[in-house]
Amino acid sequence: MLTIKLAFRNLFRNTRRSVLTIMLIGFSLTALILTDGAARGMITWMTGSITETLGGEAQVHRIGYREKLDVDLYIENTAEIEQALAKDAAVKAYTPRVISGGMISSSYNVSGGLFYGIDAEREQEVSKTKAALIRGSYLTGKESEILIGHSMAELLEVDLGDRIVLTLSEADTGELGQALFRVSGILRFGIREIDDNVAFVNIAAARKVLGLAGLQSHEFVIKFVDSEFAENPETAIFKSLNDDVIETLGWRELNKEIGMMIEMSDYASLITGMILFLLASLGVINSMFMSIYERIYEFGVIKAIGSRPASLANLIMCEATLLGLFSCGLGMLLGFAISSWTATNGIPWGEFEFAGIAVSEPLVTEFDSSQFIQFPIYVVILTVIAAIYPARFASKIIPTEALQRSL
Repeated sequence: MLTIKLAFRNLFRNTRRSVLTIMLIGFSLTALILTDGAARGMITWMTGSITETLGGEAQVHRIGYREKLDVDLYIENTAEIEQALAKDAAVKAYTPRVISGGMISSSYNVSGGLFYGIDAEREQEVSKTKAALIRGSYLTGKESEILIGHSMAELLEVDLGDRIVLTLSEADTGELGQALFRVSGILRFGIREIDDNVAFVNIAAARKVLGLAGLQSHEFVIKFVDSEFAENPETAIFKSLNDDVIETLGWRELNKEIGMMIEMSDYASLITGMILFLLASLGVINSMFMSIYERIYEFGVIKAIGSRPASLANLIMCEATLLGLFSCGLGMLLGFAISSWTATNGIPWGEFEFAGIAVSEPLVTEFDSSQFIQFPIYVVILTVIAAIYPARFASKIIPTEALQRSL
């Protein structure tokens, strides 16, 4: 107890230096909390941009379909797959799709693109296609309805109610097929690749145009009750559906580049934390040495009257611990105040395009208890570690030399 009292008194002998050091370490902790929260928010945003648009959390295809987008590589045993998905407790929702590349033309222009046949009701459970509607009406089941992106509408110079023609190759035969549609809705996903190139029709109409019989589909899109199932290759549905013909892949495997970017963001947070704590450690070492040199005479006298070296070392270590605790208090207080605001209002970052995705809304940061428990513990530990060298220096002070220096 006496050591703690002495450490507290000594820590604030030079109030300005101690306060500046506490602010340095505290601000570093705040910056780390905010950086980690921003990284988590970015990961959530990137994941949502993939899984909530068209990708879903997992997809089922014929092996080779993703690489070739060959309309002939359709799934024939759709009833068995639907039965397996319906029985799996981890699967929250799923929907079949028919997909084909083709040409979309109006009276004024022509555009190449992807043609999606969707189950209008079930699609709402796995993607935000209906939420992306900015004008017109969603698919109601009529074979003549089509939804297109706002960029495609501008290119084709069409509006609601205008007619467009789809031209594509029929499955198996390869013969060209055409169908006339009327624009029922305009979409804005905020993803250039989709807004420029994708059109949606009812799945029955798509199967008819492509010459697919029965319930044949090109893919099933899955949404899980917990998104972590999509990232675990041991998830039961992956094992039960995968065979020599069918493959089931989570969103990370479907979007490996984005997955790598997310992993890199984790390393970025780690590197940022290391840099911040390196600066904080240098601040601690500097503060401790300045304090020791100011009290060199005092330490010399203490050693001269028989105090053990370990006592001086313990005193310095105790001062460093108190310094770390005060810094954590400041850092956690500021971190909580700022993170509470950014978690509600987000961090505004203007309008720009990232990986083909239009970004205009503020970045909403994410926080949890680990940031306010683990990070402060790391701060105190690193502060104590940084004080080891100054403490050893203080313990090795020779009384006669200390007294001579003070004269």
